[in-house]
Amino acid sequence: MTAGAVFFLDLGDGAPADGKARVATTPTPTPEPTELPEGVNCSGDACTGEDPEEQGCGGEYARTVTEVRVGAAFVEMRHSEVCGAVWARITEAAAGDSVRVAVGKQSESAEVAAGSGGQPGVTEAYTLMVAAGEPADAEVCGTTVAGEKGCARPSGEDGSGTPAPPGSGTSAPPGGTGSGTSETEGGPTAAG
Repeated sequence: MTAGAVFFLDLGDGAPADGKARVATTPTPTPEPTELPEGVNCSGDACTGEDPEEQGCGGEYARTVTEVRVGAAFVEMRHSEVCGAVWARITEAAAGDSVRVAVGKQSESAEVAAGSGGQPGVTEAYTLMVAAGEPADAEVCGTTVAGEKGCARPSGEDGSGTPAPPGSGTSAPPGGTGSGTSETEGGPTAAG
């Protein structure tokens, strides 16, 4: 006479009775967005159309990623990694000079204001922000009242630019970054 027994053991830990491990199929929850630094009020798309200074995206959280000289004006693209946005700034400019930053179809522009009451005008202006995953997705352009135009895009993988080669028809100020083109009504020029 032969006797046998079969035991089914449930250890109560959720392991299957056959002893084989099972792979969990429950997706890992997406982590909450990282908290913004104190004083920073927006990130990504929420920054589009907002003032970089008022939202805390300027100062220590911003850097120039490309620049180009257009006539006497100096045009820069500013980027805040924390805010995920870019904006344009124009300095050494004349009243009526303008600057524009674009990412795809989204753009912002600003114009240097004229002085009032016989006082000299401000010689700089900056645009509102446009969300940008990478600075290389954006372009900055400046136009002077004399009709000179120039544009630049960051050219480095990290969003930083590099100077344009001499005689290439593109320009960047000495020690400048980015590749840009400056032109007048008569055609391209090397603006330096």
